[in-house]
Amino acid sequence: MKRKGILFVISSPSGGGKTTVCQEILKESSDLAYSISVTSRRPRPGEKEGRDYFFVSEEEFDKRIQRDEFAEWAQIHGHRYGTPRKFLEETLNAGGAIILDVDVQGALKIKERYESACLIFLLPPSFEVLASRLKGRKTDDETDVELRLRRARKELASRKHYHHAIVNRELSQTIEEIKAVIAAERRRV
Repeated sequence: MKRKGILFVISSPSGGGKTTVCQEILKESSDLAYSISVTSRRPRPGEKEGRDYFFVSEEEFDKRIQRDEFAEWAQIHGHRYGTPRKFLEETLNAGGAIILDVDVQGALKIKERYESACLIFLLPPSFEVLASRLKGRKTDDETDVELRLRRARKELASRKHYHHAIVNRELSQTIEEIKAVIAAERRRV
């Protein structure tokens, strides 16, 4: 009997490290597929089409919503982000494992649609560290940073909806903890 695949969803508030953690795990785990999100925002410096995101216009995003192409989608900080449903379903039906990094709103929608998904929440060591990380990225202006911090307070309360919560103090330790969760979930009967 062929086993259905497994979906690992990693979330954190903006600046919590979910993208960095996923990238590092993927370097070490060749048997994990990564789901690349679609976004209506413009690329940031250094981002590449098809590696970081699939960048589309607002009009194209609307068309994809109408065609039910997203497993979930959300409006975040003035832009829309969505998870391509076809990739998830094809990979899961083939027995593959997927790692997905999305915001809290998206993770909860994924949980509704894919009940067997394993949700992992990354917590910052403190709110001050999170603020420092956001400011240190230098990708957002001061107004956007404050908006992200206000949203983070609400998102931190959502961790109760997740299967696992890991404090992201030290990158290497966080990666080891997530790898242990992935290994344990794969052995689940």
